[in-house]
Amino acid sequence: MTRIADIYRRIAADDRPEVFLALRPEPEVAAEYAASLAAGGPLAGVVLAVKDNVDVAGLPTTAACPGYAYHPEADAAAVAALRAAGAVVIGKTNLDQFATGLVGTRSPYGAVRDSRRPDRISGGSSSGSAVAVALDYADIAIGTDTAGSGRVPAGLQGIVGIKPTIGAVSTDGVVPACASYDCVTIFARDVATATRAMAVMGATGTRGWAADAPFAAAPDATLAIPADLPALPSAWRTAFDGAVARAETAGLRVKPVDVSELLAAAKLLYDGALVAERYSAVGEFIDAAGDSAQLDPTVAGIVRAAGELPAHRLASDQAELRAIAARATALFDGFAGLMVPTAPRHPTLEEVAADPVGVNSELGTYTNFCNLLDLCGVAVPAGETTDGARFGVTILAPAGHDGVALDLAARIAGAPAVAPWNLDLAGAVELAVFGAHLRGQPLEHELTSLGAWWAGEIRTAEEYRLVELATVPPKPGLVHDPEHGRAIRGELWRLAPAALGTFLTRLPAPMTLGSVRLADGRSVVGFACQSSALGDARELDTDHWLER
Repeated sequence: MTRIADIYRRIAADDRPEVFLALRPEPEVAAEYAASLAAGGPLAGVVLAVKDNVDVAGLPTTAACPGYAYHPEADAAAVAALRAAGAVVIGKTNLDQFATGLVGTRSPYGAVRDSRRPDRISGGSSSGSAVAVALDYADIAIGTDTAGSGRVPAGLQGIVGIKPTIGAVSTDGVVPACASYDCVTIFARDVATATRAMAVMGATGTRGWAADAPFAAAPDATLAIPADLPALPSAWRTAFDGAVARAETAGLRVKPVDVSELLAAAKLLYDGALVAERYSAVGEFIDAAGDSAQLDPTVAGIVRAAGELPAHRLASDQAELRAIAARATALFDGFAGLMVPTAPRHPTLEEVAADPVGVNSELGTYTNFCNLLDLCGVAVPAGETTDGARFGVTILAPAGHDGVALDLAARIAGAPAVAPWNLDLAGAVELAVFGAHLRGQPLEHELTSLGAWWAGEIRTAEEYRLVELATVPPKPGLVHDPEHGRAIRGELWRLAPAALGTFLTRLPAPMTLGSVRLADGRSVVGFACQSSALGDARELDTDHWLER
């Protein structure tokens, strides 16, 4: 049985009609899948599900509202990029109507149930996308995230969710929720697959990367955690303590901090006037829609109320948010990132039906503030709670520090290290290092403190010598000597252009940077030393630094 045939067989057998709002014909998907494998590409043979507020040409976009449906002629920018890289769309997935909710039950097409425990919610609003990945109907799925919709369902379904810096992925072709804070996200079952997809989608972004954007955290970086964990039951606190222990086992230092400013910002999203953007997005449609539109009553109530907010209140809340953001920024001083529980608990369908607004607000405790404060985040599985729920944590970092958040999340999840998805997009440069700057050597910290990412071992062409320079302390220096040289073992690191400039200014004489030719024929920036220093230099022949 082929892969696509097996997926369609399981979709039929599992009887989960609420997951997909539009499922493409199996022969059509199978043909595209075979063509993708034959053509190759970064995402060849990757099956993609798409949240139904994101356009896919040939399929209706409903935003989980039948009366709102339209038929786009083109893919959304993110979908187009993934398809061009080889991904094959299987269908459109259910969501909380107009991406308004964190529960996954606010849809006339039915509540999307948890992938393991059908009496529990899936988490929303990207409910169908997360469950499609959790049930292995798709390898990756597009979600969106305004208040946590790319993270809460990832946490509850035990999968990975990457929410990039706002603007890092284009929202062209996406039905807006709160346009100022909307993000296109990705779900996958592992960090590596999610990262590959994000690297492709990130090429559509409209926001530039800072010249000094860090790509990784130092091996012994300090990670902030909340000093207080509101809304977290004891079983979930125990699970969070386990995640903290894993972070420490991974070499990270952990320090509790006061996150009250973040929680104050979170309340502004729905309890304040910022929700007015939801009316701006679909309010006129909801006001004009009749019963045939099948509006979810909770969503319609939220959007209609948002249309009654006075402009002066919106201006006041925006000013308050700016003040909170300025203070909250200081929270990251001295920290590589902040680890929080992705969700505070896993409610039942019955609990949400009894209190749809209250439970939804509770689920946003650790997510609502993220986009308001321009943070990026990576949600990863972190085991199970003692009451049998999947538990997840999210690593948050300042805007542009997506590589740091990914690095920390992978370490805590115990996942293999992967290259940051924004390396090439941010213009990272390669640097060849030798001797004291190798991993585990005394000067490694000069690279990791600048957010450099270790890209692997290398060796030079057979035309270099390594000498010990008469510095304090003594340092190895690379000398170009085609006549008497040999291959020298080293490492390749990648770092931001501004970070490379900073690194160069800190290099003591007689060390400098120049072009180094590698054994594979490439030339990269690497260490060299001024010829004036060679008279006092001692030849090094230790096998520790030589590749014979």
